[in-house]
Amino acid sequence: MKLFLCSLALVQSIAVFAADEAEVAPKPEAAPAATGGPANTKRFVFDCEKWDEGVPPKDVFVVDGTIKIATKDSGKAIMIDPSPIVDANAQLGDSSNGTSSIEARVFASKKGRSYPRFGVSVHGMSGYRLIVNCAKKEIELVKNDTTVKTAPFAWTTDSWTKLKLEARQQDAKKWIISAKAWPAGGTEPAEALITHADDTIKGQGKAAIWGTPFSETPIYIDDIKVEATSK
Repeated sequence: MKLFLCSLALVQSIAVFAADEAEVAPKPEAAPAATGGPANTKRFVFDCEKWDEGVPPKDVFVVDGTIKIATKDSGKAIMIDPSPIVDANAQLGDSSNGTSSIEARVFASKKGRSYPRFGVSVHGMSGYRLIVNCAKKEIELVKNDTTVKTAPFAWTTDSWTKLKLEARQQDAKKWIISAKAWPAGGTEPAEALITHADDTIKGQGKAAIWGTPFSETPIYIDDIKVEATSK
């Protein structure tokens, strides 16, 4: 009997010791975050439906031109008014200092022999722009008002066009800029229409929408998606 009680006491002591060890044992450390990649990517979606017509909300920072919220095709959109005819533009989303992209749907019309011009951009006023040059039937990749590359694009008047522009940082200096355009009712191209490498850009600033209503007709922009990465 005494032997049994001693064995029982020994088992209980071992159990208590094990429990104490479990309570004080350190938790495993979390794996370190990957270096060189984006620290934080914010995504913004602007479909305009919640906004009142007239003056755009603070989400749309107008830099130049007459820009309003207006009704289009039973919905609402950002409208670039043709008065005055300037390179109207507005910024949306947060400022990025890394990979950035913007996607949008644009409606424009020609009038006689006059054609509109419209597009999207990333990384502020000095960043890359994807411009649809309707008169030339091409898209242009523009940097600091200089056309870097072009590609054929068959734009159709009085229709919606989808645009997508991305500047992706590969490493500390290398960037790949890709641009796509396609009819809104069609399928997004699997490959970019324009691809360009750059190792000189800073990659900082906000995404923006652009429109120059040379045809003296409004340009409508809707369903805008922005991704802005900060390190």
